[in-house]
Amino acid sequence: MFLQDPGIYYEVHGKGTSLVLLNGIMMNTLSWVEHVGRLQDDYQLIVYDMRDQGQSGRLEPGYHISIHAEDLKRLLDHLNIKKANICGLSYGGQVALIFSLKYPELVEKLVLANTSAHVDRYLLSMGQMWKRAAQLYDGEAFFDLALISIYSRSFYNSHYDWLAKGRQLFKNFLTKEWFDGFIRLASSNEMYDVRGDLSQIKNQTLLIASQEDIITPYSQMLEMSRAIVNSQIVCIPDAGHAAFLEKIDTFCTLLKGFVSK
Repeated sequence: MFLQDPGIYYEVHGKGTSLVLLNGIMMNTLSWVEHVGRLQDDYQLIVYDMRDQGQSGRLEPGYHISIHAEDLKRLLDHLNIKKANICGLSYGGQVALIFSLKYPELVEKLVLANTSAHVDRYLLSMGQMWKRAAQLYDGEAFFDLALISIYSRSFYNSHYDWLAKGRQLFKNFLTKEWFDGFIRLASSNEMYDVRGDLSQIKNQTLLIASQEDIITPYSQMLEMSRAIVNSQIVCIPDAGHAAFLEKIDTFCTLLKGFVSK
């Protein structure tokens, strides 16, 4: 389904308590297929593509990541949802933090998975590397250069055949439009920093970290947890930044346990 203004593709699955899943930067609604199957019997599950992702509209260069928080507000208004549980992953977690700070009355519980409260020099440099890779407009090259940092070493070694299929999909389906959208997304959060505002978050919050995540390491997420008053943190062992895929059952169990209790 489409929200015509501002041009957002979204899907609603199941019934019950509303749970919104916010994409990471390289994701789209298809990235949540396995999770939808595990969660739709318990929740009204909302997945959508942010602008510059998937089937949603495109943006002009130079926007700030906070534009996606305003789009989420429009989507919830469109669906007549007064309050929702929000789960943001990585870039989507940054959007979730911005949204929760601006619209706390619309948030039931907050889940931040593999999320940072600011873009430090290391993450900024990684974003620059990803953008350089995207500017090659070559799906295989982008996969080889950008994806290795997302998965844990053990998952990469044990699931290489599965990952190789993804490499082929990148080659076949990533278009210039996709790469240009990704570059704009990766530029939108370079000045993102909400560390000074974390104490304002009063919603019950779960932070999901991963033992082998080099992009949003456990140590940084632990600092976030200490700053958010009503929060708890868990760390998934033997998983990297893409723990939501590497450990789908664990991820969904944590999500359901926190949202439903």
